[in-house]
Amino acid sequence: MEYKTKIAGIDCSLPLCKLEEDLYIGAFILFGNAPLTVACARDLLKKAPAYDYLITAEAKGIPLAHEMARQNQDETYFIARKYPKLYMTGVFEVEVRSITTDKIQKLYLDVAEAEKMKGKRILIVDDVISTGESLVALEKLVEKAGGNIVGKMTVMAEGQAADRDDILYLEKLPLFDANGHIK
Repeated sequence: MEYKTKIAGIDCSLPLCKLEEDLYIGAFILFGNAPLTVACARDLLKKAPAYDYLITAEAKGIPLAHEMARQNQDETYFIARKYPKLYMTGVFEVEVRSITTDKIQKLYLDVAEAEKMKGKRILIVDDVISTGESLVALEKLVEKAGGNIVGKMTVMAEGQAADRDDILYLEKLPLFDANGHIK
């Protein structure tokens, strides 16, 4: 089963993946799809508020944040990591539970990167926002760093996330039943 849609002017077929007995989601993946990533970044930047830095969570938002930064000629963007890296001078951490991950994870931000965010306008970006758990974790990291969140953007707002008025997005991504029908 798949969900056919148009995203940033590009025809897409999203395979449906089972989460529960009668709950399926459309798998939206930017990895490996350069034309889609370029188009989504372009269209999100048209809607983006003024910002100093972008931040996303590892890993699926990375190509989007990179392409948005490239198109906007930003020199720096930030990635909240799933694990501390050896080069980090220290870390902030928050817990997150995403619907596409079967356990609680942590996100980490280098204190040196956090220092750059202090008092700056930060735009949070991700590929899909569903329950908003990853978004909350990113918000907590930015707040701990002393950054000012000026917007939250995603390519697709899944399920009830599409009803939120604090998220800018390109397309709605419905939830599906076991027969592939929109719930």
